[in-house]
Amino acid sequence: MPESIALNCDCMEYMRSLPDKAFDLAVVDPPYGGGCSQSVKAERERAGLHGGSADYESKPRSRFGGIFDRYYIGSPDRWDMGGEVPPTNTGADIRHWDIAPPPEYFNELARVSKNQIIWGGNYFDLPPTRCFLVWRKLNIPLEGFSMAPVEYAWTSFNLNAAMCEFFSSGGSGRGERFHPTQKPVDLYTWIFKHYAKPGDRILDTHLGSGSSRIAAYSLGFDFVGCEIDKTYFELEEKRFETFSSQQSLFY
Repeated sequence: MPESIALNCDCMEYMRSLPDKAFDLAVVDPPYGGGCSQSVKAERERAGLHGGSADYESKPRSRFGGIFDRYYIGSPDRWDMGGEVPPTNTGADIRHWDIAPPPEYFNELARVSKNQIIWGGNYFDLPPTRCFLVWRKLNIPLEGFSMAPVEYAWTSFNLNAAMCEFFSSGGSGRGERFHPTQKPVDLYTWIFKHYAKPGDRILDTHLGSGSSRIAAYSLGFDFVGCEIDKTYFELEEKRFETFSSQQSLFY
């Protein structure tokens, strides 16, 4: 059975502990940061929480096409409706992790992995790439909807660009949707089938809901994922335990 490890830690601290090229492939989905409101930005800056350039876009936006304030517990200034923000499914407050990574993060990621796939690469200052990935979300219309119908990933591969189509939630082991940027297991399964080789070690620095971990485990890849938020880490562990116990019946 493949080795599958999840760490409740800061991914920067973990990567600094690694030798060069410790992983064959890193598939990551870092926060964009620019999606929060100006008041939340000011609060984070007062607390000394600074991220990369995506944190300081002139117009707040996020992968939802709006902002993340609905996930900021107690925030008084929702972008769309105003007033108190209702709790999320988990009650988690994402202010401490919805921060775009600084350039050091991308440098470390390139140091510890041979190849990288970075979701939301259009938000970050990354080199030009020939091989970008586009994920078309089948359950979201191309026009007239607040959520983006496609997402973009930057890659380090010298291959042709590619496109895939999956529902925004779904796939084996999907369980409850509990993370604001949760991606389907099917999407990561497609990625690993096309861009990983047998015997590869895979890294995910922003594990979130654990979809990447489930896909890697299903395909037999050794995997390490980091998740800084304790609430999401515990929910991911529960999800993976449920899935792996079911999978063990087939080994």
